[in-house]
Amino acid sequence: MVAWQRRGLLACLLLPIALLFGVLSALRRLAFRRGWLASQRLPVPVIVVGNVFVGGTGKTPLVLWLVAALRDAGFVPGVISRGYGGQHGRSGAVLADSLPQQVGDEPLLIARRGACPVFVGRDRVAAGRALLAAHPSVNVLVSDDGLQHYRLQRTIEIVLFDERGGGNGWLLPAGPLREPMSRRRDITVVNGARVPGDFPTDTLRMTLTGHRAEALAQRTRSVPLASLSGHILAAAGIGHPERFFRMLRDQGLKIDTLALPDHHDFSDNPFAGMNADVILITEKDAVKCGQIEALKIDPRLWVVPVAACFDGPLAELIVEKLRGFPTA
Repeated sequence: MVAWQRRGLLACLLLPIALLFGVLSALRRLAFRRGWLASQRLPVPVIVVGNVFVGGTGKTPLVLWLVAALRDAGFVPGVISRGYGGQHGRSGAVLADSLPQQVGDEPLLIARRGACPVFVGRDRVAAGRALLAAHPSVNVLVSDDGLQHYRLQRTIEIVLFDERGGGNGWLLPAGPLREPMSRRRDITVVNGARVPGDFPTDTLRMTLTGHRAEALAQRTRSVPLASLSGHILAAAGIGHPERFFRMLRDQGLKIDTLALPDHHDFSDNPFAGMNADVILITEKDAVKCGQIEALKIDPRLWVVPVAACFDGPLAELIVEKLRGFPTA
């Protein structure tokens, strides 16, 4: 929302509500910190990856990178998530053939790409306990989002921003923030070309890169992005579609764009009758498109996998913070 990037008239009118929201949020945090509301500790370390900025900042690629980095460091990771759009009130496992309508598109993508146990549920503590009971070899949990789920004690908090920074710096609804920029965290990451000047000096920068496209109908078939030609349409149903479009342009592609709502379900087939030789979509969108027959057989649809890259020693920082924590 453009109004959230500056302190204009609309933001000022909404400021009293934002102040009330801030007071209520602060009281809730205080209640957990003082023990007035109970929090629970799981028997393994918990790394929370989340954001205070409303909307997509790139958490899923960061979680996938983190799972791989933990595995490379000798850990056995598992992932817990609320499962946005899923139907799990109680905790449940995410399998490779689960339906995104049941478990959520992002947890399903993590289960497929991360090749690790993934459980979803509104109660992250219950989801974590269920995962550990089903997979006793897991010795570290990554919570996809859940930064404000204070009932779950955490070992490390990673707060992710993008190039929008903190917007106008105000809380909802006057600004884009769920919590103040000053909230404590262990690691700050910015997904973008630069780190805003007002961020901590130890902030790490993350970039998302993708160089190949995979046919939706046959994911083992891939081509370099640079080899694509003709009329190319890029479509994205993610929190910040422009980030995906900019990445493709940085690869030298000339594209038309179609920004869809975050977590779009594609039941309306937005590509029907679309004049395009190639349609590039995100991995998150491919999770749902791949289960819709009319889209799955459309030869124009190609998926662009992305990978997170860092300009700082994030893996080393995390492993160092995990040392000394008793594992299961």
